[in-house]
Amino acid sequence: MEFDWSVIEGALPNLLEGTLMTIKITFWGLAGGFLLGALSGVTRAYGNAILSGIAQVYVAVIRGTPIVVQVMFIYFALPLLADIRVDAEWAAIATLIINSGAYISEIVRGSLLSVHKGLREAGQAMGLPFHKILLHIIGPVAFRRMIPPLGNQCIISLKDSSLFIVIGVAELTRQGQEIMASNFRAVEIWSAVAIIYLILTGLMALTLHLVEKRMRIL
Repeated sequence: MEFDWSVIEGALPNLLEGTLMTIKITFWGLAGGFLLGALSGVTRAYGNAILSGIAQVYVAVIRGTPIVVQVMFIYFALPLLADIRVDAEWAAIATLIINSGAYISEIVRGSLLSVHKGLREAGQAMGLPFHKILLHIIGPVAFRRMIPPLGNQCIISLKDSSLFIVIGVAELTRQGQEIMASNFRAVEIWSAVAIIYLILTGLMALTLHLVEKRMRIL
């Protein structure tokens, strides 16, 4: 069977629609995940025993279960438990927030604890409250160290969005599957899907590389 480029050309509008949905889910999922992960990571690094324990249980549960199970629970089980209707798109975003937040929590915790305690002691000697020490002294140094693992997590979350096909979210992989089911041109369609994912991950990696280079500690 010959490779037919016209198949990709005809499928491109639907694939681009799925790409936009993938970008939307990934963006909001990572934005929320970073906030949740930062809060959890700071709590694990500097919080009291109770808050740290809660954060540790959250991380253990999420890291110990597949993301597919998590999205199925939110989309199918949560409506039964809480008697609420969950939209598939929002279920995907919420799952990505919760999932990426657990991994980002460990990145934040490790980066904060890697900063030499002398910086914290210097801030305390200056009479600064802890939140200012964290924001202006420890935070900038720790953030530079977070960039490489955060970049890796961003790429993983982008690819994990393809798993939301199980709840019918019209992201890139779902669009590819529906197009292939209608024309049976698997080689062309899945090649196009793979190329689009490569472009997205490549752009993400390049952006994070530029950020890391700009913020590198000399």
